Amino acid sequence: MTSHPSDESYPYHLNELYFYLTDTCNLRCRHCWIEPRYLSEDNAISAIDRELFISILDQAEPLGTKGVKLTGGEPLLHPQISELLDIVRQRRFRLTVETNGTLCTPELAEKIAACEHAFAAVSLDGADAETHEWIRGKEGSFTAAVTGIKNLVAVGLHPQIIMTVMRRNQDQMQAVVRLAESVGAGSVKFNILQPTARGKQMHAAGETIDIEELISLGKWVDEELSLSTTIPLYFHQPPSFRSLGKMFSAATGDGCHCCGILGILGVLADGSYALCGIGATVAEMIFGHACRDSLKEVWLNSPILNQIRAGLPEQLQGICADCVLKHVCMGSCIAQNYYRHRDLWAPFWYCEEAHNQGLFPKTRRRTGKLS
Repeated sequence: MTSHPSDESYPYHLNELYFYLTDTCNLRCRHCWIEPRYLSEDNAISAIDRELFISILDQAEPLGTKGVKLTGGEPLLHPQISELLDIVRQRRFRLTVETNGTLCTPELAEKIAACEHAFAAVSLDGADAETHEWIRGKEGSFTAAVTGIKNLVAVGLHPQIIMTVMRRNQDQMQAVVRLAESVGAGSVKFNILQPTARGKQMHAAGETIDIEELISLGKWVDEELSLSTTIPLYFHQPPSFRSLGKMFSAATGDGCHCCGILGILGVLADGSYALCGIGATVAEMIFGHACRDSLKEVWLNSPILNQIRAGLPEQLQGICADCVLKHVCMGSCIAQNYYRHRDLWAPFWYCEEAHNQGLFPKTRRRTGKLS
Protein backbone atom coordinates (compact mmCIF):
# COMPACT_ATOMS: atom_id res chain seq x y z
CA MET A 1 0.00 0.00 0.00
CA THR A 2 1.10 3.58 -0.63
CA SER A 3 1.38 5.67 2.50
CA HIS A 4 0.23 9.25 2.70
CA PRO A 5 3.11 11.75 2.66
CA SER A 6 2.93 12.76 6.31
CA ASP A 7 0.59 12.77 9.27
CA GLU A 8 0.65 16.57 9.29
CA SER A 9 -0.60 16.84 5.71
CA TYR A 10 -3.20 14.12 6.07
CA PRO A 11 -6.66 15.66 6.51
CA TYR A 12 -8.29 12.91 8.60
CA HIS A 13 -7.25 12.86 12.23
CA LEU A 14 -8.28 9.85 14.29
CA ASN A 15 -10.36 11.90 16.71
CA GLU A 16 -11.86 9.11 18.77
CA LEU A 17 -11.50 5.37 19.31
CA TYR A 18 -14.64 3.35 19.99
CA PHE A 19 -13.61 0.44 22.21
CA TYR A 20 -16.17 -2.38 22.24
CA LEU A 21 -14.53 -3.68 25.41
CA THR A 22 -16.47 -6.94 25.62
CA ASP A 23 -18.56 -9.02 23.25
CA THR A 24 -20.60 -10.12 26.26
CA CYS A 25 -23.57 -8.57 28.06
CA ASN A 26 -25.39 -9.25 31.30
CA LEU A 27 -28.71 -8.31 29.64
CA ARG A 28 -30.59 -9.79 26.68
CA CYS A 29 -32.04 -6.73 24.96
CA ARG A 30 -34.60 -7.46 22.26
CA HIS A 31 -33.42 -4.65 20.00
CA CYS A 32 -29.61 -4.79 20.23
CA TRP A 33 -27.89 -3.91 16.96
CA ILE A 34 -24.74 -5.91 17.80
CA GLU A 35 -26.08 -9.15 19.36
CA PRO A 36 -23.47 -9.67 22.10
CA ARG A 37 -23.24 -13.03 23.82
CA TYR A 38 -25.28 -13.31 27.02
CA LEU A 39 -23.22 -13.74 30.17
CA SER A 40 -23.98 -17.16 31.62
CA GLU A 41 -22.26 -20.25 32.98
CA ASP A 42 -21.74 -21.38 29.40
CA ASN A 43 -20.60 -17.98 28.10
CA ALA A 44 -17.74 -16.41 30.02
CA ILE A 45 -16.74 -12.78 29.54
CA SER A 46 -14.69 -12.16 26.41
CA ALA A 47 -12.86 -8.85 26.64
CA ILE A 48 -9.97 -6.91 25.15
CA ASP A 49 -6.59 -7.49 26.77
CA ARG A 50 -5.35 -4.70 29.06
CA GLU A 51 -1.88 -4.56 27.48
CA LEU A 52 -3.37 -4.45 24.00
CA PHE A 53 -5.60 -1.57 25.13
CA ILE A 54 -2.51 0.33 26.26
CA SER A 55 -0.65 -0.45 23.04
CA ILE A 56 -3.52 0.89 20.94
CA LEU A 57 -3.63 4.11 22.94
CA ASP A 58 0.13 4.49 22.53
CA GLN A 59 -0.32 4.31 18.76
CA ALA A 60 -3.40 6.54 18.73
CA GLU A 61 -1.93 9.62 20.39
CA PRO A 62 0.41 10.52 17.48
CA LEU A 63 -2.60 10.25 15.13
CA GLY A 64 -4.38 13.05 16.97
CA THR A 65 -6.71 10.97 19.12
CA LYS A 66 -8.29 12.97 21.92
CA GLY A 67 -11.30 10.86 22.85
CA VAL A 68 -12.11 7.31 23.89
CA LYS A 69 -15.56 5.75 23.97
CA LEU A 70 -16.04 2.63 26.08
CA THR A 71 -18.98 0.53 25.01
CA GLY A 72 -19.76 -3.12 24.38
CA GLY A 73 -21.44 -5.53 24.94
CA GLU A 74 -21.51 -4.10 28.42
CA PRO A 75 -18.22 -2.26 29.04
CA LEU A 76 -18.45 -2.39 32.83
CA LEU A 77 -18.30 -6.20 32.60
CA HIS A 78 -14.63 -5.96 31.65
CA PRO A 79 -12.67 -7.74 34.42
CA GLN A 80 -10.18 -4.85 34.55
CA ILE A 81 -12.56 -1.97 33.91
CA SER A 82 -11.29 -0.07 36.96
CA GLU A 83 -7.73 -0.21 35.64
CA LEU A 84 -8.80 0.79 32.12
CA LEU A 85 -10.56 3.85 33.51
CA ASP A 86 -7.40 4.77 35.42
CA ILE A 87 -5.40 4.50 32.20
CA VAL A 88 -7.83 6.76 30.32
CA ARG A 89 -7.70 9.29 33.17
CA GLN A 90 -3.90 9.25 33.38
CA ARG A 91 -3.60 9.76 29.61
CA ARG A 92 -6.16 12.60 29.79
CA PHE A 93 -8.31 11.25 26.99
CA ARG A 94 -11.81 12.66 26.76
CA LEU A 95 -14.09 9.84 27.97
CA THR A 96 -17.50 8.62 26.87
CA VAL A 97 -19.08 5.56 28.47
CA GLU A 98 -22.18 3.83 27.10
CA THR A 99 -23.61 1.40 29.63
CA ASN A 100 -26.80 -0.30 30.74
CA GLY A 101 -26.03 1.09 34.19
CA THR A 102 -26.65 -2.10 36.13
CA LEU A 103 -23.00 -2.54 37.13
CA CYS A 104 -22.21 1.10 37.80
CA THR A 105 -21.13 0.97 41.43
CA PRO A 106 -20.26 4.10 43.44
CA GLU A 107 -16.57 3.23 42.96
CA LEU A 108 -16.84 2.94 39.16
CA ALA A 109 -18.98 6.06 38.97
CA GLU A 110 -16.24 7.98 40.80
CA LYS A 111 -13.57 6.69 38.41
CA ILE A 112 -15.67 7.62 35.36
CA ALA A 113 -16.30 11.11 36.71
CA ALA A 114 -12.58 11.61 37.38
CA CYS A 115 -11.73 11.30 33.67
CA GLU A 116 -11.25 14.23 31.31
CA HIS A 117 -14.55 15.74 30.12
CA ALA A 118 -16.36 12.56 31.14
CA PHE A 119 -19.74 11.83 29.59
CA ALA A 120 -21.89 8.83 30.46
CA ALA A 121 -25.00 7.51 28.74
CA VAL A 122 -27.24 4.98 30.47
CA SER A 123 -29.92 2.99 28.69
CA LEU A 124 -33.39 3.10 30.25
CA ASP A 125 -36.19 1.83 28.05
CA GLY A 126 -39.18 2.44 30.26
CA ALA A 127 -40.43 4.36 33.26
CA ASP A 128 -41.27 1.18 35.16
CA ALA A 129 -39.68 -2.20 35.74
CA GLU A 130 -42.24 -4.17 33.74
CA THR A 131 -41.62 -2.25 30.52
CA HIS A 132 -37.86 -1.86 30.86
CA GLU A 133 -37.32 -5.49 31.77
CA TRP A 134 -39.52 -6.80 28.95
CA ILE A 135 -37.17 -5.00 26.58
CA ARG A 136 -33.93 -5.72 28.45
CA GLY A 137 -34.66 -9.36 29.22
CA LYS A 138 -33.47 -9.40 32.82
CA GLU A 139 -35.42 -9.18 36.07
CA GLY A 140 -34.07 -6.54 38.40
CA SER A 141 -32.37 -4.57 35.65
CA PHE A 142 -34.64 -1.52 36.04
CA THR A 143 -33.81 -0.89 39.69
CA ALA A 144 -30.13 -1.63 39.03
CA ALA A 145 -30.01 0.85 36.11
CA VAL A 146 -31.68 3.62 38.14
CA THR A 147 -29.24 2.96 40.97
CA GLY A 148 -26.35 3.23 38.51
CA ILE A 149 -27.68 6.58 37.29
CA LYS A 150 -27.95 7.83 40.88
CA ASN A 151 -24.39 6.70 41.57
CA LEU A 152 -23.16 8.82 38.65
CA VAL A 153 -25.19 11.81 39.80
CA ALA A 154 -23.81 11.45 43.33
CA VAL A 155 -20.27 12.11 42.02
CA GLY A 156 -21.33 15.12 39.99
CA LEU A 157 -21.78 13.44 36.62
CA HIS A 158 -25.28 13.91 35.22
CA PRO A 159 -25.66 11.15 32.63
CA GLN A 160 -27.73 11.10 29.51
CA ILE A 161 -30.59 8.63 29.59
CA ILE A 162 -31.07 6.82 26.29
CA MET A 163 -34.47 5.32 25.54
CA THR A 164 -34.96 3.25 22.39
CA VAL A 165 -38.50 3.92 21.26
CA MET A 166 -40.74 1.08 20.08
CA ARG A 167 -44.40 0.03 20.21
CA ARG A 168 -44.10 -1.34 23.72
CA ASN A 169 -42.78 1.83 25.36
CA GLN A 170 -43.71 4.82 23.19
CA ASP A 171 -46.44 5.91 25.60
CA GLN A 172 -43.83 6.21 28.37
CA MET A 173 -41.61 8.82 26.72
CA GLN A 174 -42.94 11.66 28.86
CA ALA A 175 -42.75 9.52 31.99
CA VAL A 176 -39.10 8.72 31.25
CA VAL A 177 -38.40 12.46 31.03
CA ARG A 178 -40.03 12.96 34.42
CA LEU A 179 -37.98 10.08 35.83
CA ALA A 180 -34.82 11.61 34.34
CA GLU A 181 -35.59 14.89 36.07
CA SER A 182 -36.22 13.17 39.41
CA VAL A 183 -32.92 11.29 39.46
CA GLY A 184 -30.78 14.19 38.22
CA ALA A 185 -30.00 13.06 34.67
CA GLY A 186 -28.47 15.65 32.36
CA SER A 187 -30.49 14.91 29.21
CA VAL A 188 -32.67 12.34 27.48
CA LYS A 189 -32.06 10.95 24.03
CA PHE A 190 -34.77 9.00 22.22
CA ASN A 191 -33.21 6.49 19.85
CA ILE A 192 -35.02 5.00 16.87
CA LEU A 193 -34.90 1.22 16.78
CA GLN A 194 -32.55 0.30 13.95
CA PRO A 195 -33.27 -2.66 11.61
CA THR A 196 -29.98 -4.38 12.44
CA ALA A 197 -29.35 -7.76 14.13
CA ARG A 198 -32.06 -8.23 16.80
CA GLY A 199 -33.64 -4.96 15.76
CA LYS A 200 -34.19 -6.42 12.31
CA GLN A 201 -36.29 -9.16 13.88
CA MET A 202 -38.38 -6.61 15.77
CA HIS A 203 -39.02 -4.65 12.58
CA ALA A 204 -40.14 -7.86 10.86
CA ALA A 205 -42.43 -8.72 13.78
CA GLY A 206 -44.18 -5.33 13.69
CA GLU A 207 -42.90 -4.34 17.14
CA THR A 208 -41.47 -1.06 15.87
CA ILE A 209 -43.12 2.26 15.04
CA ASP A 210 -43.92 3.11 11.43
CA ILE A 211 -42.20 6.01 9.72
CA GLU A 212 -45.14 8.41 9.76
CA GLU A 213 -45.55 7.98 13.53
CA LEU A 214 -41.81 8.38 14.07
CA ILE A 215 -41.79 11.68 12.22
CA SER A 216 -44.76 12.84 14.31
CA LEU A 217 -43.04 11.74 17.52
CA GLY A 218 -39.96 13.72 16.54
CA LYS A 219 -42.02 16.88 16.06
CA TRP A 220 -43.80 16.29 19.35
CA VAL A 221 -40.50 15.91 21.22
CA ASP A 222 -39.00 19.03 19.61
CA GLU A 223 -42.08 21.26 19.74
CA GLU A 224 -43.97 20.14 22.85
CA LEU A 225 -42.21 17.73 25.18
CA SER A 226 -39.00 19.79 25.14
CA LEU A 227 -40.94 22.79 26.43
CA SER A 228 -42.09 20.84 29.50
CA THR A 229 -38.61 20.32 30.94
CA THR A 230 -35.40 22.15 31.67
CA ILE A 231 -33.16 19.25 30.57
CA PRO A 232 -32.25 18.86 26.88
CA LEU A 233 -34.19 16.28 24.87
CA TYR A 234 -32.99 14.75 21.61
CA PHE A 235 -35.00 12.68 19.16
CA HIS A 236 -32.36 10.87 17.15
CA GLN A 237 -33.65 11.17 13.60
CA PRO A 238 -31.85 12.50 10.50
CA PRO A 239 -31.45 16.30 10.42
CA SER A 240 -33.74 16.74 7.42
CA PHE A 241 -36.67 16.06 9.73
CA ARG A 242 -35.70 18.72 12.25
CA SER A 243 -35.99 22.48 12.27
CA LEU A 244 -32.70 24.27 11.64
CA GLY A 245 -32.68 25.60 15.18
CA LYS A 246 -33.12 22.15 16.72
CA MET A 247 -30.69 20.58 14.28
CA PHE A 248 -27.81 22.89 15.14
CA SER A 249 -28.52 22.88 18.86
CA ALA A 250 -28.25 19.07 18.72
CA ALA A 251 -25.04 19.28 16.70
CA THR A 252 -23.39 21.29 19.46
CA GLY A 253 -24.63 19.07 22.30
CA ASP A 254 -24.58 15.44 23.30
CA GLY A 255 -27.48 14.57 21.03
CA CYS A 256 -25.56 15.01 17.79
CA HIS A 257 -27.27 13.24 14.93
CA CYS A 258 -24.11 12.02 13.18
CA CYS A 259 -21.30 9.75 14.31
CA GLY A 260 -18.33 11.68 12.94
CA ILE A 261 -17.45 8.76 10.71
CA LEU A 262 -14.41 10.48 9.15
CA GLY A 263 -12.69 10.69 12.52
CA ILE A 264 -13.49 7.46 14.36
CA LEU A 265 -12.37 3.85 14.38
CA GLY A 266 -13.79 0.88 16.23
CA VAL A 267 -11.79 -1.65 18.27
CA LEU A 268 -13.64 -4.89 18.90
CA ALA A 269 -13.27 -7.05 22.01
CA ASP A 270 -10.94 -9.46 20.20
CA GLY A 271 -8.61 -6.63 19.18
CA SER A 272 -9.87 -6.27 15.62
CA TYR A 273 -10.00 -2.83 14.03
CA ALA A 274 -13.40 -2.17 12.47
CA LEU A 275 -15.56 0.61 11.09
CA CYS A 276 -17.49 0.43 14.37
CA GLY A 277 -19.42 -2.29 16.19
CA ILE A 278 -20.83 -3.38 12.84
CA GLY A 279 -17.64 -5.39 12.43
CA ALA A 280 -19.04 -7.86 14.96
CA THR A 281 -21.66 -8.97 12.41
CA VAL A 282 -20.20 -7.87 9.04
CA ALA A 283 -16.75 -9.36 8.51
CA GLU A 284 -15.76 -7.10 5.61
CA MET A 285 -15.98 -4.11 7.95
CA ILE A 286 -12.95 -5.42 9.86
CA PHE A 287 -9.72 -3.79 8.67
CA GLY A 288 -7.00 -5.52 10.67
CA HIS A 289 -5.97 -6.68 14.13
CA ALA A 290 -4.10 -4.80 16.82
CA CYS A 291 -1.79 -7.76 17.51
CA ARG A 292 -0.36 -7.75 14.01
CA ASP A 293 -1.29 -4.48 12.26
CA SER A 294 -0.10 -0.96 12.93
CA LEU A 295 -2.93 1.37 13.89
CA LYS A 296 -1.37 4.05 11.72
CA GLU A 297 -1.29 1.73 8.71
CA VAL A 298 -4.91 0.68 9.24
CA TRP A 299 -6.09 4.26 9.74
CA LEU A 300 -4.23 5.78 6.79
CA ASN A 301 -4.42 2.97 4.26
CA SER A 302 -7.51 0.83 4.80
CA PRO A 303 -9.16 0.61 1.35
CA ILE A 304 -12.70 0.86 2.76
CA LEU A 305 -11.88 3.82 4.99
CA ASN A 306 -10.30 5.62 2.05
CA GLN A 307 -13.26 4.73 -0.14
CA ILE A 308 -15.58 6.31 2.43
CA ARG A 309 -13.38 9.41 2.69
CA ALA A 310 -13.26 9.87 -1.06
CA GLY A 311 -16.95 9.21 -1.60
CA LEU A 312 -18.78 10.97 1.22
CA PRO A 313 -21.17 12.56 0.72
CA GLU A 314 -21.21 12.93 -3.07
CA GLN A 315 -21.55 9.22 -3.84
CA LEU A 316 -24.58 8.73 -1.62
CA GLN A 317 -27.51 7.35 -3.56
CA GLY A 318 -31.28 7.62 -3.61
CA ILE A 319 -32.93 10.24 -1.46
CA CYS A 320 -29.61 10.88 0.34
CA ALA A 321 -28.11 12.06 -2.95
CA ASP A 322 -30.92 14.58 -3.33
CA CYS A 323 -30.83 15.88 0.25
CA VAL A 324 -29.59 19.43 0.82
CA LEU A 325 -28.23 18.41 4.23
CA LYS A 326 -26.13 15.46 3.08
CA HIS A 327 -22.92 17.33 3.95
CA VAL A 328 -24.21 17.59 7.52
CA CYS A 329 -25.76 14.15 7.82
CA MET A 330 -23.19 12.17 5.77
CA GLY A 331 -25.71 9.41 5.13
CA SER A 332 -26.61 9.23 8.84
CA CYS A 333 -25.06 5.79 9.46
CA ILE A 334 -22.86 4.20 6.82
CA ALA A 335 -22.63 1.02 8.90
CA GLN A 336 -26.41 0.68 8.99
CA ASN A 337 -26.69 1.42 5.28
CA TYR A 338 -24.09 -1.18 4.42
CA TYR A 339 -25.67 -3.77 6.70
CA ARG A 340 -28.98 -3.48 4.86
CA HIS A 341 -27.80 -3.27 1.27
CA ARG A 342 -24.10 -4.30 1.25
CA ASP A 343 -23.52 -0.96 -0.42
CA LEU A 344 -21.66 1.91 1.27
CA TRP A 345 -23.65 4.50 -0.66
CA ALA A 346 -27.16 3.16 -0.09
CA PRO A 347 -29.61 5.65 1.45
CA PHE A 348 -30.40 5.58 5.14
CA TRP A 349 -33.48 3.42 5.74
CA TYR A 350 -35.43 6.11 7.64
CA CYS A 351 -35.10 8.65 4.83
CA GLU A 352 -35.71 6.00 2.19
CA GLU A 353 -38.98 4.89 3.81
CA ALA A 354 -40.09 8.49 4.31
CA HIS A 355 -39.36 9.24 0.64
CA ASN A 356 -41.21 6.14 -0.55
CA GLN A 357 -44.28 7.24 1.41
CA GLY A 358 -44.10 10.86 0.25
CA LEU A 359 -43.07 12.06 3.72
CA PHE A 360 -39.57 13.36 3.08
CA PRO A 361 -39.61 17.18 3.51
CA LYS A 362 -39.66 18.84 0.09
CA THR A 363 -37.73 21.82 1.43
CA ARG A 364 -34.78 19.53 2.20
CA ARG A 365 -34.42 18.25 -1.36
CA ARG A 366 -32.21 19.79 -4.01
CA THR A 367 -34.29 18.95 -7.07
CA GLY A 368 -37.59 17.57 -5.89
CA LYS A 369 -37.47 15.34 -8.96
CA LEU A 370 -36.19 12.05 -7.57
CA SER A 371 -38.51 9.25 -8.60
